[in-house]
Amino acid sequence: MATFKQARSAAWLIAPALVVLAVVIGYPIVRAIWLSFQADKGLDPTTGLFTDGGFAGLDNYLYWLTQRCMGSDGTIRTCPPGTLATDFWPALRITLFFTVVTVGLETILGTAMALIMNKEFRGRALVRAAILIPWAIPTAVTAKLWQFIFAPQGIINSMFGLSVSWTTDPWAARAAVILADVWKTTPFMALLILAGLQMIPKETYEAARVDGATAWQQFTKITLPLVRPALMVAVLFRTLDALRMYDLPVIMISSSSNSPTAVISQLVVEDMRQNNFNSASALSTLIFLLIFFVAFIMIRFLGADVSGQRGIKKKKLGGTKDEKPTAKDAVVKADSAVKEAAKP
Repeated sequence: MATFKQARSAAWLIAPALVVLAVVIGYPIVRAIWLSFQADKGLDPTTGLFTDGGFAGLDNYLYWLTQRCMGSDGTIRTCPPGTLATDFWPALRITLFFTVVTVGLETILGTAMALIMNKEFRGRALVRAAILIPWAIPTAVTAKLWQFIFAPQGIINSMFGLSVSWTTDPWAARAAVILADVWKTTPFMALLILAGLQMIPKETYEAARVDGATAWQQFTKITLPLVRPALMVAVLFRTLDALRMYDLPVIMISSSSNSPTAVISQLVVEDMRQNNFNSASALSTLIFLLIFFVAFIMIRFLGADVSGQRGIKKKKLGGTKDEKPTAKDAVVKADSAVKEAAKP
């Protein structure tokens, strides 16, 4: 009885927060999904009258996924070149390309920066502050800064004697966006990885050195396994952020939907500018499903522990079922890592 009363009291305490979350987060999602099944306003080809739309079923989704358009005579046909839907698959490929390349580079560079910041040396606080400066700069300012750097007469071309058209050549423009994104968001990765490195006991490395482990063995068999939870969380956050990239390619290169750096978020904005809010809602829902699928895969199969609950192991012999690891368990785990690192 007492447990029921406590649960009811707890429910009343969190109810206001749940209501706020439902209004702020839940309503826009539900509203966007509902709009995605409605037809956009326009002329009815059968009557020639302007209509407010109505229920459209999966037409808005098929418009993006299969480039299915309705002609002026009311027949269904493939969308002609120049239609916004024809840019969907190229934009999706570019988005995935940006995500894989930028997150991969940021993970490698962020790990190196975190290892440097984790060492003890004079001026370490100044180095940490300097590394975090790019992340603190607004993305719009970063995009303008790199736009000036990659201008035809900008710093890059002038310094290296190049004549590369960074804003018009497809691969040069993509390389410019990748470089700018890596420069800005690598400090974010480094900050999250650094938090994981600081949780590793220093005694673990001292014991490994005593046992004769090399620096590479310490890194591969102690640092990487123990920092893996924080590393996977950092990769997850950056992957989800990269999938919804918008302002950097738009400001640096072009806001056109058929530009060499156009991403799927640009199509949503462009469709809304054409007053096609329902089809834009369908594309937003597709992006939401893509991000949800990627997050599910990374959490379920790649070990990104965003809840911190995987450290709670079930004891097979004695104790309670959900008992947190003790200090002794941590020592045993660290000792195992040291022995593994000391192996030739």
